[in-house]
Amino acid sequence: MVSNRLQAIWVIARRDFVAVVFSRAFIFFLLGPLFPIIIGFFAGAVGASVQHDLDRAVIGVAMSAHDGERLVAARAAMIDHMTGGVPDMQVIADVAPGATFDSRAVLKKRQMSAVVTGTLDRPVLTGTQGKIEDWRGMVSMFAGHARSDHPDFYPDIRDDVVATSAAHEHTGQVVTAQAGQLLLFLLTMLLAGMVLSNLVEEKANKIIEVLAASIPLDALFMGKLFAMLAVSMVGVMVWGCGYGVMVLFGARHLPMLATPAVGWPLFLVLGFTYFSMAYLLLGSMFLTIGGMANTVREVQTLSMPATMMQLIVFFLASFALARPGTWIEKLAEIFPISSPYAMLAHAAEHPSLMPHVLALGWQACCVAVMVRGGAALFRRNVMKSGSGKVSKRKGKLTEAAA
Repeated sequence: MVSNRLQAIWVIARRDFVAVVFSRAFIFFLLGPLFPIIIGFFAGAVGASVQHDLDRAVIGVAMSAHDGERLVAARAAMIDHMTGGVPDMQVIADVAPGATFDSRAVLKKRQMSAVVTGTLDRPVLTGTQGKIEDWRGMVSMFAGHARSDHPDFYPDIRDDVVATSAAHEHTGQVVTAQAGQLLLFLLTMLLAGMVLSNLVEEKANKIIEVLAASIPLDALFMGKLFAMLAVSMVGVMVWGCGYGVMVLFGARHLPMLATPAVGWPLFLVLGFTYFSMAYLLLGSMFLTIGGMANTVREVQTLSMPATMMQLIVFFLASFALARPGTWIEKLAEIFPISSPYAMLAHAAEHPSLMPHVLALGWQACCVAVMVRGGAALFRRNVMKSGSGKVSKRKGKLTEAAA
């Protein structure tokens, strides 16, 4: 009796051990603890890179070619002996002595924090009041060092104060873009899990097989996606109304963000639309995971790598903010999962609307493809196996009756 019980225990233990260890889900389970470490590393690196690019200032030099090169060379020679944040210097124009140069127009169109014009004897610093106060002495020291005849003479700096600059506005818009990306990510990750939980429950109760026998799987999956999206919209509306009440009753300590390039009304509309697309993309990915898994345990285990991948994609879109115009930004805008985050940041920084029309069309096509792929996997892994068993049983019964 005891030996039989021990043998039964051994058989069950060996069966469960082999089933778990030699499954695809166990590989992801082993890799699971590595994801928080990797994500923490990339979060620190991306955050430091973005902050560095935001804090980096550039002073444009619009002097004669000879004076401009000497001023930039003086800055390069003295930077090793200076502490604190020293802005970069870049020659932006060759201006003949006595000629006029519109420094204010440069500050409005280019990402310059200030512009130095005039000559080394009488330099003129154009910028906001804060930048001029911070850099007046430094520019005078660079100009004095650049003078070969009197290197110890530090000329007086003439001030040309402007109200704001393109660099200042761009920094505020980048902060708005980061806030929009973070809010979009948190809402998507918080609410998209309902799709997976709903699918797990219906798979466990065999309800989804009954539904799939009545309507096409593509329609079933798409209906579930939009139903969960509608539920999520209710939650977003409630939270948005709560925030509005806080603002209405004078919560003045709430942070005020810079106005995005497309304006607040259109930015909110695009944010609402990109949240819908991000939710549908992530939800369709969860449905695909449900179609690949054979058990509820595998569904729950495989969802963790999908969640970690979503974090990595979010960091990709955040990192693209610090690399405008590069292939990283283009990759973030084209890759379907990161496209809603990258394009929402694009709306905060650029006023053009046509890229959003193209991006939304591309994202909608990706949702359709992922839903069809998830339905095909579900049909092959779940419905086909179930129908195969039923057909075999019917065949055996027919042969027995014959």
